[in-house]
Amino acid sequence: MNSCESKSFDVVIIGAGIAGLYTALMLSKNLRVAVLSKKDLYDCDSYLAQGGIAASIQNDDRQLHVKDTINAGCYVNDLEAVNVLVNESEKAINDLVRLGVGFDKNSQGDFYRSFEGNHSIPRILHVNGDSTGKAIMEVLVNQAKNTSNIEIIPNIFALDIVDNKNKCCGIMTFYKNKFVYLKSKCSVIASGGIGQLFSKTTNVDVLTGDGIAMAIRAKVTLEDMEYIQFHPTALYSKNNEKKMFLISEAVRGEGAILKNKCGNRFMKEYDTRMELAPRDIVARAISDQMKKTDSNYVYLDATMYEKSFLKNRFNKIYNECEDNGIEIYKDYIPVTPAEHYFMGGIKVDLFGRASMENLYAVGECACTGVHGANRLASNSLMEALVFGKRAAEDILNKVKVIDEDNFEDSVFIPQCKENHMDFSKLKENLKILMENNLGIVRRIDNIKSALEVVDEVLFKIQYINFKSIEQVEVYNMYEVARSIIMATLESKTSIGSNYIEEYSKDNVVLR
Repeated sequence: MNSCESKSFDVVIIGAGIAGLYTALMLSKNLRVAVLSKKDLYDCDSYLAQGGIAASIQNDDRQLHVKDTINAGCYVNDLEAVNVLVNESEKAINDLVRLGVGFDKNSQGDFYRSFEGNHSIPRILHVNGDSTGKAIMEVLVNQAKNTSNIEIIPNIFALDIVDNKNKCCGIMTFYKNKFVYLKSKCSVIASGGIGQLFSKTTNVDVLTGDGIAMAIRAKVTLEDMEYIQFHPTALYSKNNEKKMFLISEAVRGEGAILKNKCGNRFMKEYDTRMELAPRDIVARAISDQMKKTDSNYVYLDATMYEKSFLKNRFNKIYNECEDNGIEIYKDYIPVTPAEHYFMGGIKVDLFGRASMENLYAVGECACTGVHGANRLASNSLMEALVFGKRAAEDILNKVKVIDEDNFEDSVFIPQCKENHMDFSKLKENLKILMENNLGIVRRIDNIKSALEVVDEVLFKIQYINFKSIEQVEVYNMYEVARSIIMATLESKTSIGSNYIEEYSKDNVVLR
């Protein structure tokens, strides 16, 4: 058993996306705050967010926003959390404006607001057309770097929660080739989603579910692990590599339509809201059309708009498609569903508090219950802001009464047996396994078979000596995958993103 170096903070935040950075900025300037980034600061999904941020501002009907959120979430949302999200959304927008975010405005000087799927009115604010996440991240990073009490630590890997009698005492990390224990009065997990568990995902390659895996090992309560959202329109390519480029829902919000391989519009067969139905419905419809036409994609048609409008409104999408030989003002865009967002995660209350004392979670890794079984488009950034600020306010009160002397001062790293397993192959196998068995449509028998495979791998690798961060990532991925599979088998529901197709003797029964 070996000891390691240590460093003390008041608050340690795992994750430097919008959730983590905003929470850090909302904390008192008197607190010593560490923000941990697994890789580069901009290597996160927040930076890629295109569509915008949903907010009820000025004279908007806030109950309509609540209704839309719950309808998209298949009516299993936490109503109290939804009301908090909507009622505090205007304050969050004001905070961003105060920090320096310049939202797009119309010719009258008002916020330009657009439609997206299942929104009853235009309420999506954006920056520079389809670069909202990038613009917000740049402001938050600049603010955090210029705030003296915040220390941003890039290229650091959070390994595990350190606890003493169910009280979080800090985070064990691996930094510059050595173990470093970051002691803290409070810790916040803001580590993002789980997209890399799937072979088709819009998520960046760092999102391997590390924060959730840490919570699993610390026996922190999780919730809604079966609810995974598949975005209907990722740009189809024969080479998906580590992530797929997202064609924002805002394109459909502006009027683009879906057509199958034969050039026929098809959404009217599935939902009266057509292209603006909730994402789970549109994703299943596309999947069905791909199966019926024996194709790997359908088309998104935006050719009803002039080149100048598309290039201005969707500059990032326009350029990406152009790089792929697609002129979206005259060519159809080939699209396919891909894993996009995780509604489940670490169970938290309305102030981001997890089941372990002094531990918080915000952003995609947290489950507030606000999204239900299927997230309403553009509610995710707002969730990170609203509940990040609430967590910060609660932490301020919490740190005042925490006695640091009661914490464990030494942490030991176990030395385990050697391993000779091919972790790259294990990772590739898991991504395919999850894609085929825990995707848009799931079958009970296949899910059970997937569980057997995951359990077998976990049995083999749980006691080995990990030689690299990549190997720890794979272990984390398998632990999170098992939790998702178990939650799916236990819930046996067919709502939102957890759509189970069960075999009977003569046919297939949709439940």
